[in-house]
Amino acid sequence: MNARPAHLLILGTILLAIPPGRAAQLFVSIDGSDLNPGTRAKPFATLERARDEVRRLRLADRLKGGATIWLGSGDYVRTNAFELTVADSGTANAPIVWRAAEGENVRLLGARKLAGFHPVTDPKVLARLPEATRGHVRQLDLGALGVTDFGRMSSRGFSRPLTPAHCELFFGGRPMTLARWPNEGDWEKIAGIPESGATKDEHGGRLGKLGEGFLYNGDRPRQWQDTSDMWVHGYWSWDWANSYEHVASIDFERRLIKTAAPYGLYGFRKNQRFYFLNLLEELDQPGEWFLDRKTGVLYFWPPAQAQQASGPLSQPEVLLSLLAEPLVKLTDVSHVTFRGLILEATRGSAVQIHGGASNRIAGCVIRNIGDYGVTIEGGTGHGVVSCDIFDTGDGGVSLDGGDRQTLRPGGHFVENCHFARQGRWSKCYVPAVLIGGVGQRASHNLIHDHPHCAILFNGNDHLIEFNEIHHIALETGDVGAIYTGRDYTFRGNRIRYNFVHDTGGVGMGSMGMYMDDCVSGTEIFGNIFYKVQRAAFLGGGRDHQVVNNIFVECNHAVELDGRGLDSSPVWHDMVDKTMRQSLAGMPPALYRERYPALKTLDQYYGPPGGPAIEGAAFKGVPPEGNVVARNICVGKWLNVYWHATPAMLRLENNLTNAASSFGRPPGEPAQAKDFALRRDSPAWKLGFQPVPLDKIGLYRDELRTSPPGLRNGH
Repeated sequence: MNARPAHLLILGTILLAIPPGRAAQLFVSIDGSDLNPGTRAKPFATLERARDEVRRLRLADRLKGGATIWLGSGDYVRTNAFELTVADSGTANAPIVWRAAEGENVRLLGARKLAGFHPVTDPKVLARLPEATRGHVRQLDLGALGVTDFGRMSSRGFSRPLTPAHCELFFGGRPMTLARWPNEGDWEKIAGIPESGATKDEHGGRLGKLGEGFLYNGDRPRQWQDTSDMWVHGYWSWDWANSYEHVASIDFERRLIKTAAPYGLYGFRKNQRFYFLNLLEELDQPGEWFLDRKTGVLYFWPPAQAQQASGPLSQPEVLLSLLAEPLVKLTDVSHVTFRGLILEATRGSAVQIHGGASNRIAGCVIRNIGDYGVTIEGGTGHGVVSCDIFDTGDGGVSLDGGDRQTLRPGGHFVENCHFARQGRWSKCYVPAVLIGGVGQRASHNLIHDHPHCAILFNGNDHLIEFNEIHHIALETGDVGAIYTGRDYTFRGNRIRYNFVHDTGGVGMGSMGMYMDDCVSGTEIFGNIFYKVQRAAFLGGGRDHQVVNNIFVECNHAVELDGRGLDSSPVWHDMVDKTMRQSLAGMPPALYRERYPALKTLDQYYGPPGGPAIEGAAFKGVPPEGNVVARNICVGKWLNVYWHATPAMLRLENNLTNAASSFGRPPGEPAQAKDFALRRDSPAWKLGFQPVPLDKIGLYRDELRTSPPGLRNGH
């Protein structure tokens, strides 16, 4: 009789070891072997081998209790995405769980660890470095290590599609800065624009034609020997629209920069901010780096604490991201959990979920990612729970699901997650939490240190609650901590019990909750705003409910404008075209039944199926139906302007001089509990309802047992 194949012998052993109805237990270790049976004593070596074993167990009908795949400590270096499909699904009663072994650090890593840096000795390279830099910069020949695919720098930012980042350098768990001028925190200003092709914008300024470029000040660029791979990053026309652009040409005599096509911007405007990057000659401070793509040599000035006077680069860890795919990719997968893992240093997103149902990313640390932390598209009921998501090139978590034509909810959620330093590359409209479709939830999250907005949503019936948000809008203007805009049909959204405080903003500043460009029908209830420039901002919209909120030291607490009545083309066309088209795109009977206030728009646009009010007969849409009631304010209260009047607001039982309503002044840093209302506050008699202050922000559970930001040493 012929011997049975080894893999069948292994399978038979596993089948005999799994009692019926109990979860299968498989084990993986970086020191294991894929020829092993996957037991604790003899683990597999790869995730793929464990995945294949789960599939075999399913075919043998031995997964009635699901399966847990335990990953041993260490780095699982990924050169491709770990992919699961429908064949890898569990069920509600028999889930599949991929998790770190108890008490061990398990990392899926899309990077190469680097070692062997040494001082720069090439006279030609030293001549290009600033004199004060030469003794500090270290170099490493990546080609000698077999690293030749660095990815490509590509234009990214406002209006640009998301693309995998080029390789990035990380040191001690933090991203380093590509050599730039001016240095981080400083900006140059556009000196002017060529008048050839310049146009007047809708606000009366002038925009230079993209193909004609822009002018810069001074002669600093003359010292740059090689500008063939030079880039510029800037807020070229507005403080809410940035992008990275490749420099096509530089004219030192005219001090003129022209960027490369294709163009995706509005144009160049005098005095807008920008800087140059990817220049060896500007490697002039600790934490900066430059990669010569022609020679494959990496140059790096490590932070001072890790560098000997003239010796080699020492620890902490140095990583170069190489993987251009997600670390984990789930397609039409259901009831699978990834728990307790560290996902780090891919040029793409960390986790991508498409379709399926009820998957969980739980208790994970996701950091140093090129694009998004987690993207969820379609399917139902996926969740990101109790994760730390730090230092992403674009956003944090994207939730998109449900059907706006039927108002079927997607049911995705992100809960109890700590977000910090999103938008490293794209800056604008890449929030910590991006919500689309119908029926998603963001709750109990801590979000801070973002250049733009913390939570951005579009669609219907979303719930945003119990989040703490601070230090956002650190680099941009005309932005909200929680933001949506430009659609009358975004209805049924509730924003309640959030604590927004200590926000930033440049230029036009920032808002706490920004209902931009006539978006309508949002409930803003029971939130706390502290040191926010413009807290609840109603930008021309209708039917908002601003009720039972606390405003302290804001400027102003509530603002209302009537931009939908402005006759200038940019605003008239917005409400006559953009808003009309979005309204017409939704099923009228369903939406009017679910959101009765939509019927009031018929007097401005005409009833569904009837003749439209267009052309000279269309006079715009006023900001009617907004209710501002039972709020508490310490500081500036109300600002109504730009075609709006106070009579357009329904103001009821607001306490607008409430300094004595609080027991003590807010601490430093402020906490939600600082805003507990005194028992003798007059607000109670006006109908103010208690805000559950102790429930705002992160909470401890079996996945989050340590203070924010300290899990896994980060």
